[in-house]
Amino acid sequence: MPMALGGMSTADTSTGGISTQVTVVIATRNRQEQLLRTLAQLSAPPDRPALVVVDNASSDGTPGAVARDFPDAVVLALPFNSGAAGRTLGARLASTSYVAFSDDDSWWAGGALSAAADVLRADPAVGLLAGHILVGPDAEDDPTSQLMADGPLDEWLRRCPEGRRGVTGFLACAAIVRRDAFLAVGGFDQHLLVGGEEELVALNMAHAGWKLVYSPEVVAHHHPPPRPDDRGRRRTLVRNDLLTAWLRYSTPTVLRRSRRALRGAIPAASQWRALGAALRLGPWALARRAPVDRVVERAFAPPSNGHGSDRQTSRAVQPRATPRLNR
Repeated sequence: MPMALGGMSTADTSTGGISTQVTVVIATRNRQEQLLRTLAQLSAPPDRPALVVVDNASSDGTPGAVARDFPDAVVLALPFNSGAAGRTLGARLASTSYVAFSDDDSWWAGGALSAAADVLRADPAVGLLAGHILVGPDAEDDPTSQLMADGPLDEWLRRCPEGRRGVTGFLACAAIVRRDAFLAVGGFDQHLLVGGEEELVALNMAHAGWKLVYSPEVVAHHHPPPRPDDRGRRRTLVRNDLLTAWLRYSTPTVLRRSRRALRGAIPAASQWRALGAALRLGPWALARRAPVDRVVERAFAPPSNGHGSDRQTSRAVQPRATPRLNR
């Protein structure tokens, strides 16, 4: 059975000085040193959000170390590795309206979470906010953030050169969600583990009618460790690209996306292993297949070559109905 440490079963936001609006959720596994540094950054003024740490069966003593050094944090110690789905479990423990995700090597800049809460309060149709990422000690702009800033879509997924940018994807280490909206679409799926798991969440939220927007004033710092060999991660990315297509896109887009995924920048042997891993989950994906509507698919996977950041269709997309709130 999972074990909650810290004396609380949900994130207690009544403690003085801790935000009653935003909870930061972190899923981690065997990264104690990095995690403790991240929690120290997050616990500093001015924001000091509520904290939930979901430990994916670490063997390095992470749960006890967090409970010792950060007694106000909720620690959910799992007996298995839930991957990115640990974030969903953490969001369920939160009692705040908004949930921000961090990795164990990323944290929010001072004032960022307050700024995010302001955006979400001001527009009840925004379900997910993607922040601006600064990488490493030199605080270099993450290329993904630049792509979001230059994106061709507005917040209603219409092609528009001005106004707030809508996004068709995000990086989980720099995303804030409306908790009820995120949980209503299922959150992160446990079958996708970690690596490209964000697209399915983005598709589900957009299909449900929520806005996904980029806010450059909401800044996150990311200090990823070196990856000497990322072939395993690249195989996971290909596998999840295939599974997401099978779950949510129309048949023509599934075929196009599958061809693209399997001719990507990984060796042929790795492509076959990724395909085999996806096929093993094929029955699960087909049983849960529910393609998104045409408006969302056209924004996320335009016919050009299937990239959400590519040239969009020239026909303006009409705004979708405002999502049901307080679900």
